Amino acid sequence: MNEGLGRTVVVGLSGGVDSSVSGLLLKQAGYNVIGVFMRNWTDSSVLIGEDCPWIEDSNDAMLVADKIGIPFQVLDLSNEYKKRIVDYMFAEYEAGRTPNPDVLCNREIKFDVFLKAAKMLGAEFVATGHYCRKGHVVNEKGEEFFTLLSGADTNKDQSYFLCQITQEQLSQILFPIGHLQKSEVREIATQYELVTASKKDSQGLCFIGKVSLPDFLQQKLKTKEGNVVEIEADSIVFSAFTSQIPSQEAGKEAYFKYISSRWRFKPEDGKVIGKHIGAHFYTIGQRKGLNIGGKPLPLFVLAIDTETNTVYVGQGENHPGLYGNALKIHASEISFIRTDLQPQVGQEIELRARIRYRQPLFDAKLFRGESDYFLYFDTPKSAIAPGQFAAFYVGDECIGSGTIAQ
Repeated sequence: MNEGLGRTVVVGLSGGVDSSVSGLLLKQAGYNVIGVFMRNWTDSSVLIGEDCPWIEDSNDAMLVADKIGIPFQVLDLSNEYKKRIVDYMFAEYEAGRTPNPDVLCNREIKFDVFLKAAKMLGAEFVATGHYCRKGHVVNEKGEEFFTLLSGADTNKDQSYFLCQITQEQLSQILFPIGHLQKSEVREIATQYELVTASKKDSQGLCFIGKVSLPDFLQQKLKTKEGNVVEIEADSIVFSAFTSQIPSQEAGKEAYFKYISSRWRFKPEDGKVIGKHIGAHFYTIGQRKGLNIGGKPLPLFVLAIDTETNTVYVGQGENHPGLYGNALKIHASEISFIRTDLQPQVGQEIELRARIRYRQPLFDAKLFRGESDYFLYFDTPKSAIAPGQFAAFYVGDECIGSGTIAQ
């Protein structure tokens, strides 16, 4: 229990049970633990409800630090959070993409800005309450790497949210509860009478809370009425793509570019059935928020076009316009935790992947072209949204990820 003897770690106390138990376990393991609450967002005007969660969370974090006997301080990172996360969200939505702020928050805030601040406090590591594990391997060449592994609690595994971190960042992170089940974490918190033992898990945007996304986006993005166009399922033909199927002689990359193309609908491909408040407020696969009824099956967003301000929809979750067999990732927007597993140009590797949190892992292949990567799969996947992250796994190890291109 003295593995951390003499080593300093800053634990991000969020005011929740997971980070609370993380701090406790580190203290018991002999680490010199410093508890820090990151204040990243203070504007309560966009929240659903009257409560201001960061104040309550900060108080709970302070009580936990006092209970387990560690120093505590509040770190204001709100300016960095606005620049790196909130402004990024606005820009992505405005461009017709669907961002994942939680993934970026880990890469840009928790394990960059926060990590640097921890270093200034003399820490060797930072620790969080994420449900994932850290391992260590030596490959066939004798090179050593830290590994990001799925959490032991498969229902709470959060490795997807850390899919953009680097090998250097991972080397300085500890995950004290990654080997535990959520129920065990609550039992420990109850046993040691931590104030967060029965506290509900946080919901909503990372560090902001539960928000109405349209209201949040309308702080900066203007409403702009446009047409909702319905695409009939039986009207979808290959001509909806921008190019013809390339020949085998054209090569793998040309073929993958074709099959990873989004459905390229035009207004004349369907029928106008209503109005919307702005194409940038919608995302592929979205069901709620269209406010159009009278159809036999629920309407789903198939595609959005921010240039023409058009939202394309189709009836039913099995509409063919929702599905695809491949996706593209620009080389500049791909990141490998395990750089030794990165394919060479013209090479493809077998792996497993997911394109959203909690999605079951599926078999896939990653092909590296001259300027783009292509992830392709035998079973079509629904709602492949540009801007989201495709995370790559080998076994239970997350080896990297990339941003899905338009």
